[in-house]
Amino acid sequence: MRTVETITLDDARRVIAAGEKEAENQGQPVNIAVVDAGGVLVAHIRQDQAWIGSVDVAINKAFSARAFDVSTQALGENAQPGGQFYGIQDSNAGRIMIFGGGVPLMSGDSVVGAVGVSGGSGEQDQAVAAAAAKAL
Repeated sequence: MRTVETITLDDARRVIAAGEKEAENQGQPVNIAVVDAGGVLVAHIRQDQAWIGSVDVAINKAFSARAFDVSTQALGENAQPGGQFYGIQDSNAGRIMIFGGGVPLMSGDSVVGAVGVSGGSGEQDQAVAAAAAKAL
């Protein structure tokens, strides 16, 4: 039987803590979500004053990054008119996010989950997600 490597709750907590620290450094409250290798939510936090509308966005950014094993920022760059993924945001019942803030979580060469961040600008969300991913 093949074993699939995935993140644990402890991993997710570590990733979220690193993301929280970066968001605090930016002074921008955010939502941070972590999904496992199957794209299923493992953990989510909403910092005080973070937009409630960003809860689902953060979760879906994490899902999108895992579903395609690429950052949502890169996915968005290829989803523009004329791009190879144009219209992809309409797939998966509208769950696909095509702006910065979703990053795959890697263990060696394997994707073991993803983190999604929402609540700031695309650049802020991407920076928080990148900092969070480094904690794995």
